[in-house]
Amino acid sequence: MKNNNNSKILLAALAGAAIGVAIGYFLNSDKKDEILNDIKDGASKLKDNLADKFDDLKNSAEEHFKNPTT
Repeated sequence: MKNNNNSKILLAALAGAAIGVAIGYFLNSDKKDEILNDIKDGASKLKDNLADKFDDLKNSAEEHFKNPTT
């Protein structure tokens, strides 16, 4: 049991180190602004897509409850 806990701790430490290296590389990258803009554009498109889907679901639910088919 103790060996399993040690493995989890080691794996978490390695994952944290890898994430730290990736963030450090990203922050020192020459393409940092381009990458940030791509992330912002993707997030904006995702937000718009989710808002459209939510509106469709809301309208569908409203129609269903106004005119229920039994």
